[in-house]
Amino acid sequence: MADGGAVRRVETGGAAGFWEPGSEILWRYRENGGARFHIARPVTVVRDDAELLAVWLAPGTECVRPVLADGTPVHLEPLESRYTKPRTVQRDRWFGTGVLKLARPAEPWSVWLFWEPGWRFKNWYVNLEEPLVRWEGGVDSVDHFLDISVHPDRSWHWRDEDEFAQALRDGLMDDQQAEKVREAGRAAVEVIRAWGPPFSEGWQHWRPDPSWTVPSLPEDWDRTPARVSS
Repeated sequence: MADGGAVRRVETGGAAGFWEPGSEILWRYRENGGARFHIARPVTVVRDDAELLAVWLAPGTECVRPVLADGTPVHLEPLESRYTKPRTVQRDRWFGTGVLKLARPAEPWSVWLFWEPGWRFKNWYVNLEEPLVRWEGGVDSVDHFLDISVHPDRSWHWRDEDEFAQALRDGLMDDQQAEKVREAGRAAVEVIRAWGPPFSEGWQHWRPDPSWTVPSLPEDWDRTPARVSS
């Protein structure tokens, strides 16, 4: 593996441009309203085709996350000033159990699966976001604050509505963008109520290939891709 174990510069292969299972790529988020990347997570491709991209974020993976300029974790800052204080980024580890992330082409959300220790399934998490943009080293998006938790009994509830409202007040999105996010959320709820894919596909029983190693975070994790596609 190149760069001392860093994420491989995987070129999407074939006419369709899909990654092979076991490929190591980056899953990144840009700042809201900015061009800088503030979240980067090395992941392993589980499946990639015209219907779905599925990736595994392994426990202990070195990631990049945003913090306040003085190093304070973002979630510890009062909501009223959480999005207005200066920020930076820092390297950290993804502790706890791993996460399976599922994304369909052009869909304005991804679905994450969480487990308790011992592989006891905990919940699905619908992360409302810009549709993923693919490049040769991974996928990029922008998070939209509002989320949905979906439980094994198929019940669900909104998450982070307070953060969504604060982001709107602070100008991180305008009214038109906020309504698009709400529309995406309502569309996701319809999928949940109908128990459509991916909820109906049994992904909670999936397990990672034991031969996979934990991907490393490359030094140029924030590089600008040479070419992108949706």
